[in-house]
Amino acid sequence: MKLNKKSASEASQKIIDWGESEGLITCFERAEKMKPCPIGETGACCKVCHMGPCRLVGRNAEKEVTGVCGATVSTVAARNLLRMVAAGTAAHSDHARSMAITLLAVGEGKTSDFEIKDPAKLKRMAEILDIPHEGKEIKELAREVALKLLDDFSRREGVVNYAKRAPQKTQERWKKWGILPRSIDREVVEAMHRTNMGVDHDPDHLLLHALKTSLADGWAGSMMSTDITDVLFGTPKPVRAEASFGIFKEDEVNLVVHGHEPTLAEAILDVVSEPEMVEYAKSRGAKGINLGGMCCTANEVLMRHGIPTSGGFTNQELGVMTGLIDAISVDVQCIMPAIVELSKKFHTKVITTSEKAMTKGATHVPFDEHHAREAARKIVRIAIDNYPNRTKKGKFVQSDKWPVIAGFSHEYIEYMQGGRWRASFRPLNDAIMAGRIRGVVGLVGCDNPRVPSTGLFRYLAMEFIKQDVLILTTGCGANAYGTAGYLTPETALEQAGPGLREVCEAIGIPPILHLGACVDNSRILTIASAMAAEGGLSDEIGGMPAVGIAPEWMSEKAIAIACYFAASGVPVIFGGGGSPVGASREVTEIMTKTWYERFMGSLHFEPDPENILNLALEYIDKARAYLKLKKYEPGRFGTERVLMDMAARRELEKAAKPHLGIG
Repeated sequence: MKLNKKSASEASQKIIDWGESEGLITCFERAEKMKPCPIGETGACCKVCHMGPCRLVGRNAEKEVTGVCGATVSTVAARNLLRMVAAGTAAHSDHARSMAITLLAVGEGKTSDFEIKDPAKLKRMAEILDIPHEGKEIKELAREVALKLLDDFSRREGVVNYAKRAPQKTQERWKKWGILPRSIDREVVEAMHRTNMGVDHDPDHLLLHALKTSLADGWAGSMMSTDITDVLFGTPKPVRAEASFGIFKEDEVNLVVHGHEPTLAEAILDVVSEPEMVEYAKSRGAKGINLGGMCCTANEVLMRHGIPTSGGFTNQELGVMTGLIDAISVDVQCIMPAIVELSKKFHTKVITTSEKAMTKGATHVPFDEHHAREAARKIVRIAIDNYPNRTKKGKFVQSDKWPVIAGFSHEYIEYMQGGRWRASFRPLNDAIMAGRIRGVVGLVGCDNPRVPSTGLFRYLAMEFIKQDVLILTTGCGANAYGTAGYLTPETALEQAGPGLREVCEAIGIPPILHLGACVDNSRILTIASAMAAEGGLSDEIGGMPAVGIAPEWMSEKAIAIACYFAASGVPVIFGGGGSPVGASREVTEIMTKTWYERFMGSLHFEPDPENILNLALEYIDKARAYLKLKKYEPGRFGTERVLMDMAARRELEKAAKPHLGIG
């Protein structure tokens, strides 16, 4: 795969080219000029005390070079990785804490701006948490669930509540190696303590705690955040939306929500349709208000409401450069400070909303769950008031937009395989066992300006689906596919291998399933656990023909995600550049070979996309052999099972209703 452009997206590249002709600097130009430090890039730089920073380099550095304190390259590389995991876990889990506090406010009646949209899922959460719910008022149940989940941040004994959702055999591996997380804050604090100068020096021991800390993210913070978001705003089911820069409208106020926390975005969504707001927009010369998304907040409102997305991480500056965004509201995570300075060259207002995340030069509108709509109205009014200030600069770079089908929650994936009365993961398991589906790949993560942005996603997606591999996607990876036009069922008809195409046609799904924001990687864990519980494949997550890939990663959150998948039994491959532990053969071997022996998961760093493809398929085929499944052969699907199409399932439901006393 060769790409000479900075972005694989034609729309993005068009804006990049125009910006360069205008002398505008974006992350793409900065990435060209600012080369990675070759020492820090491989994990060989230690700066945890003021005797350093120590640069552990040389021909035989791993054996002969130490820091001033005597720390080896392997210790330093493992320590650096653990700190990345701690930061990533803190980011996702602080997001989760905000969601739990919002649920508590709803339960205690301290906010009227949010309500319980999915009481059935709240009851399922209560059952997992061993909270009785029969006969309870829904707000009281919300309060009890919120309080029990908040315990997972600071409990003194025991383990996080959601760890029990993992298959029993997976839990047994965690117990054997001492990595069951006790509480979120405790594991993050201990990670920072262990990596302080003069504490933990054993690379294997440090990396085991990286796994333990990451599990506090995947099986506590991220998972509770996903569940609470579904309870408050609705569990996603397939919706049709649009993607790319063509979502912006010249004759309407364009307001973009960007970041990761969905509470403010939901409030803004409610406010933009208020008659007085629409009339106010018209009084300023606009025909209406157009709400769009960016990055993971885009995925949150797209999954539930069909709000269009303008793309992922590397598109945020390019969106401003269209000249059509009147305001961009940001909360936390993945916001480039550069957009504030860039916005001064156009007319866009950048609005920060979180007390955790300020940017010099931005307009600040404080947000909290108790006064959500009040803050939302202020933000919408700022966007409306800015509409008359638009100039023509950049308008010509509007582009086409692509249809998107998103909203594949764990619950809907189960439903779509058998309808309301026979919801099950059995058809997916059967398709894998028969060889119609070779395996499953979670193709997720950030997009990165140091590679042809979104290009690695596009290349790998097309290659995998041609070889009958079903793709699950989240985060900016999902945005990459949306802006490429890959998230439609038609993609399966045109590109997928015959086995995968047959399954997609029978169920009526795309070969790439959009599961949500980056925090919703937890959905993949619950799907894998459900597949294990269904039977026929593996009785644990480890050993399944499944691989996780982040081809263009850049965030510490990605490292935390990779580690919780590896600890859960999924091999993970990172692309897009060098390895942050590449200076140490010992650490590399622990993360690839030792983790695989202990947990059936691993973490590889592989810059070549063709090698990523081949390694992933090798893992999938190895898992099929381990499970004694039929060897995958292109075009041959094993037993000729008849898959139920949607019409057949509707007939089944129609026949079942009288029998069940319904309808």
